[in-house]
Amino acid sequence: MPPVIDLDGLGLDGGAHLLIDRALGALRPGEPLRIRGHHPALAVHLAAWCRSEGHRYQPELTVVKGAADAERWAHAERAGQAAATVAERAKPEWGLAARSALVEPGGPPLDVDWAERDHVWTDIAPQLYAQATASQWNPATAVRWDGPHAVPPDIEDAVVQIMTYLVENEQAALMIPARMLSRLHPHYREVMQLLAAQAADEARHVEIFTRRALLHREVMGVSGAGGRSSLQSLLDEPDFTLAAFLLSVLGEGSFLDLLRFIQRHAPDGATADVAMLAARDEARHVAFGVAHTAHVVRSDRAYLGRLRDAVHRRHSALADTAGLNHKVFDSLVVLAAGAWTPAAIARGWQEVQRLQQSMDEGRRRRLEFIGFPAGEAAAISALHTRNFM
Repeated sequence: MPPVIDLDGLGLDGGAHLLIDRALGALRPGEPLRIRGHHPALAVHLAAWCRSEGHRYQPELTVVKGAADAERWAHAERAGQAAATVAERAKPEWGLAARSALVEPGGPPLDVDWAERDHVWTDIAPQLYAQATASQWNPATAVRWDGPHAVPPDIEDAVVQIMTYLVENEQAALMIPARMLSRLHPHYREVMQLLAAQAADEARHVEIFTRRALLHREVMGVSGAGGRSSLQSLLDEPDFTLAAFLLSVLGEGSFLDLLRFIQRHAPDGATADVAMLAARDEARHVAFGVAHTAHVVRSDRAYLGRLRDAVHRRHSALADTAGLNHKVFDSLVVLAAGAWTPAAIARGWQEVQRLQQSMDEGRRRRLEFIGFPAGEAAAISALHTRNFM
């Protein structure tokens, strides 16, 4: 006797097909299923449903299971072995399917550039993303915008110029991960999520630096052509790892020292807050860039040559530019000085020299961690753009 299900008064227009589908799931193609029920249109609806689903309808409410569903999934494959396992290479045919989902053939292939694990991965990406989501902050409330701001006009001018410089750097740092997102296979979703969080971080940084610059002024400071050329060279780098290396390992690593310098010498609470909040986020960005680049080098030691060449190529492209805008440099001196006496300016000048030394030491440490010998790390660090980022 074939199996029987009783639908009572439930019709296919009310969800009865779910019960029928479930019962058919236990059968092989060609086996019958008897239906009971007293919905007035059950026979008509059941016959139509069988035609649409590839089953055969027989009189007296019997469904003979068809082979269409089995054929539909006969050549399906899973997008990776397990949800927690990252494939070495993600197939274009997987498209937007979730990792480890059973992928029906025939869907459109995904046109992306980066679909190999070792080209984009680092094992700490999930951890960094979790940190990023737990560390979100509101620009409107996280900064002491209404605190006392008794900043001398000349010092305020320096702050405005520094904030202007920070904004253009962060706009480049926003565009780079945003561009990466559209070129990355979503199978590596933790990296994609981390890049999305990084773009969101940079968007907030642009907001708070702009708001601090305009707290007591109506216009921003100046933007040097050399600085914009330096940032444009980052935007022009098409390779995932090289872009992450130049931006995060070298640029944002140096930028992190700069933000800590600004926080340490901030003339008011708002300036200290924006520098502190941005530095907290930038530390994650640097950690991803360093970990990812080290992962690539561990997979292919010869990749150090490509990293070296990228630095030399960028250095040569920027050889004729002016480097760091002198107004930005002078503003950093004034910020650290805090006054216009010869002794204060001398102190501010020395602080900026120490900042540059700290930037160089940090770059060398990160380069050595990635795998460069100490001497080569020092030489590469010395070639880094004078524009800091």
